[in-house]
Amino acid sequence: MKYYIVIPSYNEEALIALTLQSLISQTVLPSKIVVVNDNSTDKTAEIVLALAKENPFITLVNKTSEAIHLPGSKVIQAFQKGFETLDENYDIIVKLDADLIFPPNYFETVIKHFQSDERIGMAGGFCYIEKNGDWILENLTDKDHIRGALKAYRKATFQQIGGLKPAMGWDTVDELLCKFYNWKVITDESLHVKHLKPTGANYNTTARYKQGEAFYTLGYGFFITAIASAKLAMMKKKPLLFFDYLHGFWKAKSAKKTMLVNDKQAKFIRKYRLQKMKEKIF
Repeated sequence: MKYYIVIPSYNEEALIALTLQSLISQTVLPSKIVVVNDNSTDKTAEIVLALAKENPFITLVNKTSEAIHLPGSKVIQAFQKGFETLDENYDIIVKLDADLIFPPNYFETVIKHFQSDERIGMAGGFCYIEKNGDWILENLTDKDHIRGALKAYRKATFQQIGGLKPAMGWDTVDELLCKFYNWKVITDESLHVKHLKPTGANYNTTARYKQGEAFYTLGYGFFITAIASAKLAMMKKKPLLFFDYLHGFWKAKSAKKTMLVNDKQAKFIRKYRLQKMKEKIF
């Protein structure tokens, strides 16, 4: 199976070479890697171009956007810019962050998962962060969720869910829509990926409100939003985030923000989330 990779990047001169070297060292190489240089002010572009000379399947795309980093919209707009440069001669499309180091067998293993069952729509491993000299699981989500840093989609799945949404919550709605359309989402605990920059290190208060907004646009409703907010705040070990998330939810509801899903999908999502909660309790 052929796989294409798109990597949005902003000021990643310290890390992008490590990510690309780990991809160049895969036991099954990608057919194409597109790095989107999103208005970087450092040497990100120069480093990518130097590696592209030795590896012709790597290309650089330059994009100009605002420097402010709000999770979701900026990174997916950059992804889309890179995706638009690709042809459709792929089986798997991959969105990666620019601060990851992959084990050599990562994509060989992911491909085997896709080949094992034609209803597998997404597959991925787990992010690990360095703490006191050890690499430990970056435990921010359930183990059946693929982190936004390393998403891999079957072509048919990617097309059916409508690609990636340029909004906070894009890396949740993709999996929920997979479930809605009866695709399987597979995570492989044997695949340990080094995440060199912890998630959300630079997010400000506005960005934290965006998480609550995302819960609204995903169709969660208040009850599920409250539970999800409490859980996420505890996982991040920042209890006061709970109030930021709820504030964001009510702001989005008052403003009647555009939903990421339609009414039928929202109803399915609420039912699915409640079922998952019941399973954990009982």
